[in-house]
Amino acid sequence: MNAAGGPAGLGRRAFLTAAGSSLLLPVATRGQTAPPALKSGPAALPGPVESIDLWPGGAPGMPRTPPTETVNERSTDPAKLNDRAVLGITRPRLVVFRPARPNGAAVMITPGGGYRWVVVDKEGYELGRLLAARGITVFVLFYRLPGDGWAAGPNVALSDAQRAMRLIRHRAKDYGIDPARVATMGFSAGGHLCADLLTRFATPTYRGIDAADRLSARPIAAAPIYPVISMSAPHAHAGSRELLIGKDAPRSLEDAHSPHLNVPADAPPVFLAHAEDDKTVPVENALLLRAALKAKGVPVETHLFNEGGHGFGLRFTIGKPVAAWPDLYLNWAKGLFL
Repeated sequence: MNAAGGPAGLGRRAFLTAAGSSLLLPVATRGQTAPPALKSGPAALPGPVESIDLWPGGAPGMPRTPPTETVNERSTDPAKLNDRAVLGITRPRLVVFRPARPNGAAVMITPGGGYRWVVVDKEGYELGRLLAARGITVFVLFYRLPGDGWAAGPNVALSDAQRAMRLIRHRAKDYGIDPARVATMGFSAGGHLCADLLTRFATPTYRGIDAADRLSARPIAAAPIYPVISMSAPHAHAGSRELLIGKDAPRSLEDAHSPHLNVPADAPPVFLAHAEDDKTVPVENALLLRAALKAKGVPVETHLFNEGGHGFGLRFTIGKPVAAWPDLYLNWAKGLFL
């Protein structure tokens, strides 16, 4: 990795631009019908060309009035750094980044978006490209959103994450990966989903449908980055909390969906990164999870940065100490699954 934080020979900005060059989304864009593959921005590198549907026959518990899957391009960047937010997901899926030389390790990424939508570029595809350049097979999860009325309610995104982990293991030979070396990473509300998975991987949230569901959903390691953790005041992210459990949720429901209150003794090792100047999701969220993991004897590596704000991903780390987090993560992962 070069000083700018991207692969050697490719500047950070050029790398990020290339990473977002195409998007596997056979959905509507701003309410309009889109072609099977939606593409935008420069094509210096090919985008992902493969996706895996999680649920054959359709996702369970469809709302009576299904949402319409839509892509909002929020970027005004003249250099075409995409910032696409996907909402109304009805076909949960994994988009695959295959490395040229797979090293047997895999990471499932759960992008953020406050449980309102899934921010697939800056907290998904850009990391997918970065990790695939290091030989890691990456699966970016397009998960269903709890505010859309699914029968599983607050557990709907966790159902998708559990199912996705099992499918990755079930299809490990197809991707040249070791089923025992599948980790997870998530950002913001996707960090909450990552933390929910690392603490409640064994909690039944759906009825098994095939052989994949007999496999474990426990990740070998987990990395919640600037995660939403607490569902209670004063540290809860209000938007994520309301969409996940409802504005007037009782304390019992808050506790059930606050990962730091549900840490099992067999939780996997965890990597945490958060900026202390995060005004959206207070750093106390990461500290609450860290303390809970420590109390159960679960290994946890924590990196707090003085400056970085919220949602830094890769693109907003340039020129800041927080730019070190991907290298810190990779160094940590070497002793676990790389």
